Amino acid sequence: MNRIGFHASHEQLSPRQLLADVQSAERAGFDMAMCSEHLTPWSVRQGHGGSNWPWLGAALATTAFPIGSLAIPGPRYHPVVLAHQVATLAQMFPGRYWAALGSGEAMQETVTGEPWPPKEERVARLEESVDIIRRLLAGQEVSRDGLVRASRARVWETPEEQPLLIGPAISPESAARVAAWADGLVTVNRPVEVLAEVLTAYRENGGRGRAALQLHLSWAPTMEEAEAIAHDQWRSNVFGDPIAGDTLTVEAFDTMSEYVRVEDVHGVVRISDDLGRHREWIAEYLDLGFDDVYLHHVGQSQQAFLDAFGGSVLPALRQAGGDR
Repeated sequence: MNRIGFHASHEQLSPRQLLADVQSAERAGFDMAMCSEHLTPWSVRQGHGGSNWPWLGAALATTAFPIGSLAIPGPRYHPVVLAHQVATLAQMFPGRYWAALGSGEAMQETVTGEPWPPKEERVARLEESVDIIRRLLAGQEVSRDGLVRASRARVWETPEEQPLLIGPAISPESAARVAAWADGLVTVNRPVEVLAEVLTAYRENGGRGRAALQLHLSWAPTMEEAEAIAHDQWRSNVFGDPIAGDTLTVEAFDTMSEYVRVEDVHGVVRISDDLGRHREWIAEYLDLGFDDVYLHHVGQSQQAFLDAFGGSVLPALRQAGGDR
């Protein structure tokens, strides 16, 4: 069964507002939620960066649906520390929390003063971290002396039901690699032909579980408003790797995005004032093979989006799903 979720963007809204928004999303009929994990936003215009860990506890305690998050093992969160956090949430809320383990971005991870390694080393560190986290979640004592080190580490409060560890992937190559360890896949909207390649690479390399898409979108009562929202909030996010992964400061992202045009933002955000068009886009991704789609309205006010999509888009998608 396909599911439609809400994406909570910590880089764009305060934790207090996001808590109210995720509660509103559940009332509006969304099936689930996920959230980003940011110390630093992508632009000064976004202007936020609350910690997702206390927020997740509050969000899971005040809703009943599943909520997952990005979770980056690295300089800010050693995998032992991360496993401790994941285990505690999974123990408190069985079957409702999942973590997407990524290799991180320089802007978020270099704040501890550690050097930023090349991509291949970051991926190797991630794979070692995944192994450490899985073993700790299973109650094992872990010592390791590799790219990632641990000494007699043990998480004493382990969950009865193991949380899903999801593999984030943008390219077919990264999708094929995370397939070796991930319990599911999550990616972001790209051209449909690229997304098809990502799904194929994941499945053909043994990838298991559900495939999820985080869909960046902008909706408003007029096209002019929808485009203005997307251009203001998401023009610093049009850059792919290595720029997105290796840029060190929010100021650099803002400088690079100074001349990004509205038409450029259309390439990474689905923008329309037509709810029917948004339904068509979501249905296209579901037909492509995604099991779950998380809707990320890139504006800083979510309530009108939640009301409109909860009242019109979600019911139409569910009816169409029943007819497939």
